[in-house]
Amino acid sequence: MNKEIVSTSDAPSAIGPYSQAVKTGLVVFTSGQIGLDPATGELGQDFEVQVRQALKNLAAVAKASGGSLANAVKFTLFLTDLGQFATANAIMSELVPKPYPARSTVGVASLPRGAQFEVEAILVL
Repeated sequence: MNKEIVSTSDAPSAIGPYSQAVKTGLVVFTSGQIGLDPATGELGQDFEVQVRQALKNLAAVAKASGGSLANAVKFTLFLTDLGQFATANAIMSELVPKPYPARSTVGVASLPRGAQFEVEAILVL
């Protein structure tokens, strides 16, 4: 198996022993992205700001792999408050092109850096 590490300065650097994404053939597995601003390293306080930034970060990683969010076949969302599910859906329907990929949403107790939202994806280029 040929494994290519995907990295871009347009998304936050990994904050642990992992890569932003790994590409093997036409398939890309992204690591989770939270709403950190890659320029400042700051996390937005508002849920909507975090969702938008996390998706922007994910789009940057997708672009670095040779694709875009349109290439996503599966998203996994992690929310610390499932009461924000409708807000996440509204933002995703705005930023992710149709036809929408498969998706799972998981309620979690906490996320890195105190984030309220995290997203990861599998893309097929």
